[in-house]
Amino acid sequence: MRIAIPSSFPGGLEAGVHGHFGHCDVYTVVDVEGGAITRVGTLPPVPHEQGGCLAAVAFLAEAGVTALVAGGLGKRPLMGFNQAGIAVYRGAGVPTVGAAVGALLGGSLEVFSGEFTCGGGHHH
Repeated sequence: MRIAIPSSFPGGLEAGVHGHFGHCDVYTVVDVEGGAITRVGTLPPVPHEQGGCLAAVAFLAEAGVTALVAGGLGKRPLMGFNQAGIAVYRGAGVPTVGAAVGALLGGSLEVFSGEFTCGGGHHH
């Protein structure tokens, strides 16, 4: 499984989970095999202009991401992730990337549904 988490610069397991997918400093990408973290890296954010969220969806899909943990997310990118086959989980209130990965692997994050989407902007 390859998990992407919108995070604060510089990324990594100790980085904070950013409040909104489209306005993060960096994506921390965590590879997990057999329930263990095998690799941690980062990807740059995609510029957030009109349609930028959907470009970011395509970018992350091309990078092999299979799951996303996000604090906030708009309806259009959520639909894009669903269409790309990327599972999206709600990580609002999770303090660090490492904690988000642990919560996801432990089954305590809920699937991000339309009721949680927002109209965009910064969420902290």
